[in-house]
Amino acid sequence: MILVTLGTQDQKFYRLLDAIENSKIKDEIIVQAGGSCNYQSKKMKIFKFISYEEMNDLINKCEFIITHGGTGSIIMPLQNNKKVIACARLEKYKEHINNHQTEIVSIFADLGYLLEYKDGDNLDDIIKKIKKFKPQKYKSNQEYFLKKIKEEIDS
Repeated sequence: MILVTLGTQDQKFYRLLDAIENSKIKDEIIVQAGGSCNYQSKKMKIFKFISYEEMNDLINKCEFIITHGGTGSIIMPLQNNKKVIACARLEKYKEHINNHQTEIVSIFADLGYLLEYKDGDNLDDIIKKIKKFKPQKYKSNQEYFLKKIKEEIDS
């Protein structure tokens, strides 16, 4: 089973859903698509929202995750040692209000945590790569950031 998470933004992310719909994927595909999504699919089971408990269960059961570039949607699977393909929502397609997700996805990819699916890539090629991909073990920088915030407050 493949899990797809698109966050809870009001903007639709049909570009990624179209790529999945037109892919050669034969596995079961479960999608958490957000409240504004009305996408119709012949190969995906699409839900607007999935509870936190059910999301944890799906993450544990899935082979890998395809997600948008939201930090929470990326980190949760990484903390559960899952392989991730991430695709940034782009402003030019009205998928987000800016392009900050491109930087997020790029940094995680550069660190070896996930594979990046960029506009114009062939999703089937990325899926072939994810099968053999050995991601870096996720390590949070939370302590570093908290230290920096404390230093800033104290100064």
